[in-house]
Amino acid sequence: MKSRLVTVFGGSGFIGRYVVEKLAARGDLIRVAVRRPADALFLKPLGELGQIQIVAANLNNEASVRRAVVGADTVINLVGVLFNAGGQSFKDLHDEGAGRVAACAAAAGARTMVHMSALGADAGSESDYARSKARGEDAVRGAFPGAAIIRPSVVFGPEDGFYNRFASLAAKLPVLPIPGAETKFQPVYVHDVAEAIVRAATGTRAVAGQMFSLGGPQVKTLRALLEEMMDYTGVQRPIINVPFGLAMFEATFLGLLPNPLLTRDQVKLLKQDNVVPEGAKGLADLDITPTRISAVLPAYMTHHKRHGQFKTG
Repeated sequence: MKSRLVTVFGGSGFIGRYVVEKLAARGDLIRVAVRRPADALFLKPLGELGQIQIVAANLNNEASVRRAVVGADTVINLVGVLFNAGGQSFKDLHDEGAGRVAACAAAAGARTMVHMSALGADAGSESDYARSKARGEDAVRGAFPGAAIIRPSVVFGPEDGFYNRFASLAAKLPVLPIPGAETKFQPVYVHDVAEAIVRAATGTRAVAGQMFSLGGPQVKTLRALLEEMMDYTGVQRPIINVPFGLAMFEATFLGLLPNPLLTRDQVKLLKQDNVVPEGAKGLADLDITPTRISAVLPAYMTHHKRHGQFKTG
């Protein structure tokens, strides 16, 4: 049986590495399209010799996108950013870039496409991030009507930027000043998200043109999530719920950093719960049982303990 060729944009990212690993285990040929190929070479050992190819592509450069999708049976777009940074802006990547990938995939004759958006994508949102994600979904649907849209909540796993960042902050600060401490989230395990993407991409279910909102089995406030995290690290810090007005003022300055701890747009996002809407298709519709936080988090919070794995109690 001829191997399927899958192009994965953003395959070297947090979620992308797991998608590539699962595709390789299926026997697919994988073309990983990234801005800096040298940074994606760690993916090579996930497959057999020659199974994973790394190519240079930038969503702002249509010619590079076209080259990346030539001959692909399936195209997966996982590219996204959490804040604007030069040419890697919400508009460039979530909006115009997503539409460019879909249009090139359609022109190249790809049979299936999966586009990763975000839970909370909303054209009417106060957040530029959420609006750009919604515009991207529309652009993808307009160019590739059969594309499956994946909308995950906060994604957790060993390399995540959620629990790891807060655990690092807890180790350095006497308190955790958090805007939106009572905002609700539904964290979803990275392996479950990757499996959903692969199932949608490889046609193991009839998913063409459908949208899947992915969340884990637990809905908790941000405060509760961080308290659970600190139980595993053994580093306890009081959580102070910062008023949104003050948080916007602080984010004005924090957002100027090269890798900002908080931006004004992120404060706006924290005003809304980030949970799967009632009646939305999700992991269950892809025959995936969601993983509980407690089944995964303790293992990778170990390195945030003061004495690592040798810490007792």
